Amino acid sequence: MTILRALLGLARLAAGRVAAVCAPVVGIVSPLGWIVALSAAASGAGALLLGWAELGYLALTLAAALVVAALFLIGRASYRVVIELSPRRVVAGERAFGRLLVGNTAARRASAGRLELPVGRGRAEFDVPALPAGAEHEELFAVPTAHRAVIQAGPAIAVRGDQLGLLRRRVRWAEPVELFVHPRTALLAPSAAGLVTDLEGRTTSTLTSNDLAFHALRLYEPGDDRRHIHWRTTARTGTIMVRQFEETRRSDLVLLHHGERRAYVDPDSESPDAEFELGVSVAASIAVQTIRDGTRARILAQDRELRTATVGALLDDSCRLAPAQRHATPRQFAREATALLPAPAVVAFVTGSLTTVGDLRALETVFPGGTELLAIRAAVGEQPRLQVVSRLRVLTVGQLSDLPKLLRRVA
Repeated sequence: MTILRALLGLARLAAGRVAAVCAPVVGIVSPLGWIVALSAAASGAGALLLGWAELGYLALTLAAALVVAALFLIGRASYRVVIELSPRRVVAGERAFGRLLVGNTAARRASAGRLELPVGRGRAEFDVPALPAGAEHEELFAVPTAHRAVIQAGPAIAVRGDQLGLLRRRVRWAEPVELFVHPRTALLAPSAAGLVTDLEGRTTSTLTSNDLAFHALRLYEPGDDRRHIHWRTTARTGTIMVRQFEETRRSDLVLLHHGERRAYVDPDSESPDAEFELGVSVAASIAVQTIRDGTRARILAQDRELRTATVGALLDDSCRLAPAQRHATPRQFAREATALLPAPAVVAFVTGSLTTVGDLRALETVFPGGTELLAIRAAVGEQPRLQVVSRLRVLTVGQLSDLPKLLRRVA
């Protein structure tokens, strides 16, 4: 049994090496080329076995076609290929253009060829004319930016082969370039997250021995800082008294983008007016204004935390958001996403129209009573409204332009 396993291992190793050696040769044959090659072999075998001259002529014709196709593969171009996108970042619906520059770096004239350039899910084909040594050829193309995405242009692939498409040799040139199509965002007023208006922080009901907001005096206990002794009261009462303060917390925001498929109507739609896209735009609008206000924020999605160092970095990350299927309920998502975070001042929870108010009320069990809770439902076509349920405020946004007005009502 051990010997058999060793033989099988050697056979796999040998097969892998043979495949690696043959891959460059086998890879140039197209599906049509394989059909022609197998038909030539079958016709030749039939001619030998049956003695039919017609099958022999057919085999020779097909074999000659493969030989002629192989002649088109002779030669190798030396290109310098540059892919440029301008601009590199646009808002969905804006125009973006690309430039493909091909230069001949060889010391001799390069024959005409063809370049394939993948752009997003599409593929553009460009005919490159014969180029003298050092000459360049330029092609311009438009990039579709109808909806939010990260569009990759490239790599450019030079294709050499026959006109029938029997054999194809592909050579990769240049590295791919990314175009970020940002979501549409609404312009919000400063601190329009409605939420944070203080500069130095907000006081809480938690008492501490060292802070800014004075609360009361209490008896001295071993270990108290002597700098907080209130000497006038101590001299009057004969008992050492110290100051007690209310804890001040810096305002911070946790924005949760709930990207669960079951929360949205038609979550996979690529329409710019789709419900999931509206949810991304709402979350991005609040996050952008929060960053501009200088408020400390954490932006959490189903599978990632978005960068908040700059507005550009945030919008770049938002281009990669996609519907997911990871959490059974909004409460589970909120609990897992914020498990390692300190208690925030404000939580904004962005979700779709299929998430019920009952599902959102369960968020109250995740965050302490001092945390303000705001839920925003992206519901395309519905009338904007504000509901207050217990300590939860629920906004229903039918279109992106509803967001600034609703947040002003919250503020």
